[in-house]
Amino acid sequence: MVYIEIAIVVVLTMINGALAMSELAIVSSRPSRLRTMIAREVYGSRRALALSSDPGRFLSTVQIGITLVGILSGAFSGATLGLRLTGVLQSFGLPNVIADSLGVGLVVLVITYLSLILGELVPKQVALRDPERVACRVAPAMTVLSKIAGPLVTLLDVSGRAVLKLIGQGERSESRVSDEEIQSLMAEAETAGVIEAGERKLISGVMRLADRSVRGAMTPRHEVEWFDVNADAAAVRALLDNTGHSILPAGESIDDIHGVVRIRDMLRAALAGEDLSVRRFVKSAPVIIDTMDSLDVLPVLRDAAIPLALVHDEYGHFEGIVTPANLMEVIIGAGEAPHEEPAAVRLGPERWSLAGSLAADEMAELLGISLPRDRGYQTAAGFLLAQFQAIPEIGDTVAAHGWRFEVADRDGRRIDRIIASRLPAARRRQKV
Repeated sequence: MVYIEIAIVVVLTMINGALAMSELAIVSSRPSRLRTMIAREVYGSRRALALSSDPGRFLSTVQIGITLVGILSGAFSGATLGLRLTGVLQSFGLPNVIADSLGVGLVVLVITYLSLILGELVPKQVALRDPERVACRVAPAMTVLSKIAGPLVTLLDVSGRAVLKLIGQGERSESRVSDEEIQSLMAEAETAGVIEAGERKLISGVMRLADRSVRGAMTPRHEVEWFDVNADAAAVRALLDNTGHSILPAGESIDDIHGVVRIRDMLRAALAGEDLSVRRFVKSAPVIIDTMDSLDVLPVLRDAAIPLALVHDEYGHFEGIVTPANLMEVIIGAGEAPHEEPAAVRLGPERWSLAGSLAADEMAELLGISLPRDRGYQTAAGFLLAQFQAIPEIGDTVAAHGWRFEVADRDGRRIDRIIASRLPAARRRQKV
């Protein structure tokens, strides 16, 4: 008889473990992975997705089962096994009061230990290791249990929703995945060897490109080489000799660009001794607005006869050009010319020298700060202008986001170099 009672307690503990495992598996499962498993026709995946989409009813079902198991387990531990152990202790000559307390106490202690190990910790660890697979396996049984306890489940679910409304949590928040969570997931995948370090950098680069407008990826107008359509042959030959580009804009002026010119077409004409009038070689190019998302530019450049787009602002003013090379620089990073100072130079553990042209999102990633997504600037210099609300002088400083930014150099009115130093208070918070 005692073996049957012990077996009942063990079975109840295992049932509690199965319920705990089911609860964590369903809650931790990602809907996207469950949909993928549905497409692969994995048994139980549809029911698992249905349960995860209605957590109120599912959690009510689990809680009913765990509560019933706890009541039955407590009854058996105290009323049966505890009394039997008490009788054994009394047979060894222990006083009734001590034997009764010690017998029930030891049985409760042992069953509590088994419940923690077999009924909670181990099942939950199993669920966390592969939540979707476990969810698919337990979903059919949990669906049946939910139907059996339907009236009580509905009562608990409605009651829970009512309490949530009373505390201002009536509306379910949408499940959103932030960029930080994706970056954290990629870091975990890299550590586990699922992806290579290079793959992580490429994925991060594509995410960075998706967050940038064309204005943050283009070559700005003051750096654009261009052909004057009215230039004489000598000026045209001089530009052909010095340019390192294969395509250049052309127009009456930098504010009146007509189109683009292929350098190879002009070189072919020059070798043949033909007329080098720039107007002969001008071809149309797509015109895009500077607020357009960089990812949206990819199909424009892909479908264009010449892969170069002219960037204009909302008033129709020429702002710069964008090419596939510009977009690739955002993804993989720009190479540093031997004679140029790097865009970011570490001067100390908490001190950086930054180029004013450094992209604002790259600066934020480097310094570990968060910038608003709807910011009106694209570079580190633009970030400083937004902080100063004026054109600063060399040596001017401003504190923002736990850093002190100092204007180290200017090129005319353009901020050329910035010194960023972490503030002492921010440094202490980081250590804590």
